[in-house]
Amino acid sequence: MNLTGQVYLCSAGETFDSVALTLYGEEAYAADLLNANPSLCRKPVFTGGEVLALPIVEIVENTSGNTYMPAKAPWKE
Repeated sequence: MNLTGQVYLCSAGETFDSVALTLYGEEAYAADLLNANPSLCRKPVFTGGEVLALPIVEIVENTSGNTYMPAKAPWKE
């Protein structure tokens, strides 16, 4: 996994899903954020002040023209 070298400072009440939606436009990229930040993976809701390392996310187009969505997030399996 490649990281951008950028970080995101979380606010109280945010989650991996909400950060993924804000930064990448899709909640499905929360799994990528989790993989890039394993020390925070057991924290369902941020208290504020957590710093997330941001991964580079590749958006792949499928043949139907819809944006590819990663497989289910690990915690939803």
